[in-house]
Amino acid sequence: MHTLEIVILGIIQGIAEFLPISSSAHLIIFRDIIGIGKFMSSNLELTFDISLHLGTLLAIFVFFFKEFLSMITKGLTKGVKDKSGRLLWYLVAATIPAGIVGVFFEDMIDEILRKNYILIALALLIMGVIIYLADKYSKSKKDVFDISLKDAIIIGCSQVFALIPGFSRSGTTIATARVLGVKRDDAAKFSFYLSAPVVAGAVFIKLLKKETWTLIFSNLGVFLIGILSAFITGLICIKFLLKYLDNHDFKAFMIYRIMLAVLVIIMIL
Repeated sequence: MHTLEIVILGIIQGIAEFLPISSSAHLIIFRDIIGIGKFMSSNLELTFDISLHLGTLLAIFVFFFKEFLSMITKGLTKGVKDKSGRLLWYLVAATIPAGIVGVFFEDMIDEILRKNYILIALALLIMGVIIYLADKYSKSKKDVFDISLKDAIIIGCSQVFALIPGFSRSGTTIATARVLGVKRDDAAKFSFYLSAPVVAGAVFIKLLKKETWTLIFSNLGVFLIGILSAFITGLICIKFLLKYLDNHDFKAFMIYRIMLAVLVIIMIL
């Protein structure tokens, strides 16, 4: 049963990390309210989250390997003179705001908000409406290479709200990019690009702790299953969302988020 629960949580992470529905909210709902993964201690739960994030991070790097390779190569050799190189340094600049807030406040925010299920439900509902309206009333005039430094920093700052469970990292960054006039699929691409350094940094900080490695090695099977299930599901969801956004808007995600928020409130009350 435990193995099945680990796989389920990995699938949830792989889906909710890339679709604009909030992976943190879904993991909290499935663990705390539905009870999947209840067998984990609080310490093991935090370590298991590292495996889930590693899985989705690996999915990003594999799916966008050619793009990242081009960005890094051009960014280090030609700098901002090349469009791919320029995009690399814009991503670096965009990562700084969320990185600073995450380092100093993520644990505090998590501790305060993690058990506030009503707030999580409200965040799901409100952000669902915002994503839909931001997309519906925004123009599509920029592709990913037309994003300016100012645009990148604004999108990067919006990631700070994703520290609140329910808002969604992909949701906030895609909505912000759409408001700035970035095309729908390019907004999703930039969101995926931007998630890589933020997630990598968060994982790296947690791996600096000695107790993290102790928990990993003593629960290696749990860790590896989590990585694999999140990785495979993540690859599928990245491809799905980019294809879906060719001909669809975010209405379905808004409806889903509202329904989930209402369900959570009913279950709690």
